Amino acid sequence: MTQSNVDNKNQGFWDELCGSGLAKSIGTLDNSPESIKKFDSAYMGLYPYLFQYLPHPTKPEERILEIGLGYGTVGGILVERGFDYYGLDIAEGPVGLMGERMKRNGLSGQSVQEGSALEIPHPNEHFDKVISIGCLHHTGDLEKCVAEVHRVLAPGGEAVIMLYNRLSYRQLVQAPANWYREMRAEGWNGYRQRIRAMYDTNLEGEAAPHTDYISMFKAHRLFKSFTSIDIDIQNFDHLTLFGGKFHRDRPQLLNNIGRIFGLDLYITLQK
Repeated sequence: MTQSNVDNKNQGFWDELCGSGLAKSIGTLDNSPESIKKFDSAYMGLYPYLFQYLPHPTKPEERILEIGLGYGTVGGILVERGFDYYGLDIAEGPVGLMGERMKRNGLSGQSVQEGSALEIPHPNEHFDKVISIGCLHHTGDLEKCVAEVHRVLAPGGEAVIMLYNRLSYRQLVQAPANWYREMRAEGWNGYRQRIRAMYDTNLEGEAAPHTDYISMFKAHRLFKSFTSIDIDIQNFDHLTLFGGKFHRDRPQLLNNIGRIFGLDLYITLQK
């Protein structure tokens, strides 16, 4: 696909809020304050380690940009912590919901807008911090996204970026299972689509239009323009082996094998 096609498909796909599957499973598809509170609790319960990557302001009116908004759980926490918050998403739905969240906190919501991470609509060195959890790997051009994050970040500023781990257990073991049979049946594009569907689908079961996966080694090259980089591995699936004789639930694996072969790279950067 051309970049224009990727952008158009992403705009439509992500208009259905990222996290809609979780929202449906807990019965919170409306945007009432009660439902949003219930969703936030369930979301942070799934990703308890996420709190440690969400910064606190270190000075008054510290400006932060979040790229990729989803249900607005992360943005809501950042607003409550006192940041001068700005949000950016390619789709209308997440922008609208995050704007509602800000208004419920007594803010105008005008700092949340539609736009592309490939052309961030803000001046150079405008933000003290940038955060993006699970977004940039869907854009179709990771290198340009990273250059844009670097451009809008002030000298000495910090960024936290979550990207999918190319060397996770899912990628190394689960995804290639039966690959030859599936390649013959589905072809290369169908096989890649099945892999994407292991990560992100909408309520109809369709896979995200584009997804990149990177190794820690690739991350160090990708973010070489930053003065420091620190990478943690997080997240894991339930694990069943030997025909069901061995089983571990996801929470049992987060702080051990999940820190080695986990799904996600949490990349903390300083400019």
